[in-house]
Amino acid sequence: MLQSNKERSNEAERCVNRRVSPLGPFHDASPDDDIVRGMEPGTLSSLIVVPILAVQLYGTLVLAGKRSGYVIIILVSLLELVVPVVHMKGAGVGGAIAKSNGAFFFIWTLLALGVTALFSVILSARGLWEQLPWRTTAQHKHGAPA
Repeated sequence: MLQSNKERSNEAERCVNRRVSPLGPFHDASPDDDIVRGMEPGTLSSLIVVPILAVQLYGTLVLAGKRSGYVIIILVSLLELVVPVVHMKGAGVGGAIAKSNGAFFFIWTLLALGVTALFSVILSARGLWEQLPWRTTAQHKHGAPA
């Protein structure tokens, strides 16, 4: 059976989302870097990121294409969007951080995390929009594939 362009587009979108969203944990190296640079104490409270990223991976890999998976990805990606904002507020990443070893990687990681998180929010919101009950019902009435 031949797939319509819409079905191929949705499949490609799910595939991209499955590949992009898990990148968040790898870009989210800033808690480690904050501890190394002495900006955070490195206590047990620093491990809060572990269950958050585990939930993100579960939503991305296990719940891929499902409504609950999209919601998880949106929520965690919105949290990840806060990380660059928090680091850039106040004194920002200039000064001592800019002069330290690894400053380029630190700043690049913040920017990559922001881009990846925003892209994940957009893709997940689009996937969630496609699954709205009233939307799929209207498409079935008009004979369009869901």
